[in-house]
Parts: sequence; C-alpha cells; structure tokens
Amino acid sequence: MRLRPWIYFLNKGFANILSHRFVHLISIGTISISILFVGAFGLLFVNLNNWVQQWGQSLTMSIYLVPGADTEAKKRIEADLVDLEGAEVRGFITQEMAQKELVEALGDQAGLLDGLEDIELPASFEIVFKEVSRYDIDPHEIKTELEELDGVEEVQYSEQWIERFEGFLYVLKLVGAIIGLLLCVAVLFITTNTIKLTIYARRDEIEISKIVGATDWFVKAPFIIEGAIQGLISGLLALAILLLAYSLFSLKSFHLFGIPVIEVVFLSKGHALFLLGLSLALGLAGSFIAIGRFFRL
Repeated sequence: MRLRPWIYFLNKGFANILSHRFVHLISIGTISISILFVGAFGLLFVNLNNWVQQWGQSLTMSIYLVPGADTEAKKRIEADLVDLEGAEVRGFITQEMAQKELVEALGDQAGLLDGLEDIELPASFEIVFKEVSRYDIDPHEIKTELEELDGVEEVQYSEQWIERFEGFLYVLKLVGAIIGLLLCVAVLFITTNTIKLTIYARRDEIEISKIVGATDWFVKAPFIIEGAIQGLISGLLALAILLLAYSLFSLKSFHLFGIPVIEVVFLSKGHALFLLGLSLALGLAGSFIAIGRFFRL
C-alpha cells in the first residue's frame, strides 16, 4: 500500500480539525473528561484489587489490649500468642508508638488530628501467619479464643477486611462496567455529531470531489482520520491528567502500625495502552457511524 495517500488523508484530517477547531476543541475536551473518569475508576479498582491481593498473601492479626493493661497481663498474652501454631509475633505497639505511626502515616494530613489529643489509641500485639495454609486454621475461631483472654479488648484480622472488600469490589466492578458503558456511548455520540457537523460544513466540497471522480474511500478517509485523531488526543490528554494527579498525590504509600495497608500505584502499561486504545477505537467507531448515517454517496 502506497504511503502518499495516507499522508494526504492525515494532512487533510488535521486541516479539517484546524478549520473547525472550536467544535473539535469542545469535542476533545468532553471526550477527555469521559475517558478520564474511566481511567480514574480503573486506577481506583487496580489499587483496591492490589491491596486485597497483598493482604491475601498472609493472615495478619492485631490484638488490641484494654486500656491500662499491666506488664503481667502483657506477658501472659504474648506467651499465648507465641504458642499459636504458625504465628509470628511482629512486635508490641505501645500507645505512644501507635500515635506516632498514625501521625507519620498521615504525613501532610497530620493536622487532621489537631484537637483530638484526648483520643488514645490502644496498645496492641501484631502477629502474622506466614507458613500456615488458610485451610489449616480458622481465623474466626482464633479471634474468639484470643478475645477471651484477660487484658484483650478486641482482635481484628486481615481476612475480615478482605471478605468485606471482595463483596465491595464485585459491586464496584459492576457499577464501573455500567458507568464505563454509558461513558463509551456518550463518547460515540459526541464523536458522531462532531464528524457530522464537519461533513455538513464541507458538503459542497464533497460534491465537487465526487463530480471530478473521487472514490468513496478517498472522500470518507479524512473523516475517519478526524475521529481517530480526536480519540487519540483525548486518550493522551486523559492519561496526562491522570498521571499528573497521581504525581501530586502525597500518600503514595500508607502504613498503619507497621503493617502496609495500601500502596498507591499507577496504571500499568497494559492498562494505559488499553485506555488509549479504547479512546482511539471510540473515535474511529464514531466516525464510521457518522459516515454510515449521514454520508450520502
């Protein structure tokens, strides 16, 4: 296939966009916002899913002590924890350490704690089960037994949150699919109408081209290129805004009581390429729809 016709179509597509730049600017901006919403939702889902997977690799437990628990009670509790099969005691978190780690975790947002000095975080033991299969232990049973010990106020384990989040992620995925579908339909509508407007604006030129012998493909190709350019620019713009927002986000790694809670990551190359490809595909689809409905050849 010769390259010269494609260069002509590409130049013609850019020239058409520049000739009707106000309409195309509005269209690209609107499509970018739609793709940005899809990307932001995907970024949220990717991070939540990574969080669940990271926590799912090992079972962790936090054993919170009653306020004012004495040294003897702490020793008894620690001895019982050491006796648990497969359990590794990571350490003891005092009230002061818990407060300090919370301040460090919040970082620039630590000012949110101002005025809350009267709230005391409980001391706790942190344990992890690394070498034990989940089929060999019952975390709920262990939780119940530990909460019966003198000096223990509450026990929380990672799978409690994982179970809740798995249901939440399913709902999130379903809602995201519906919202994403609606946004894709909106993008198709915007692209289709933008290309339709440019077709109507150039209908005299198109008629002249047909009279002098231009083929259907020769006339249609620049409009298809227009849609592809709109989609590509919109996708790149949405990714750039998403990357900028991620770069400005201060809490990229959030730790609580020495246990990593969530590490914020950006979209992988595969996800970014998918988002860009989706935007490009929607731009092309909008062009074909506009040509099929409003191009009378």
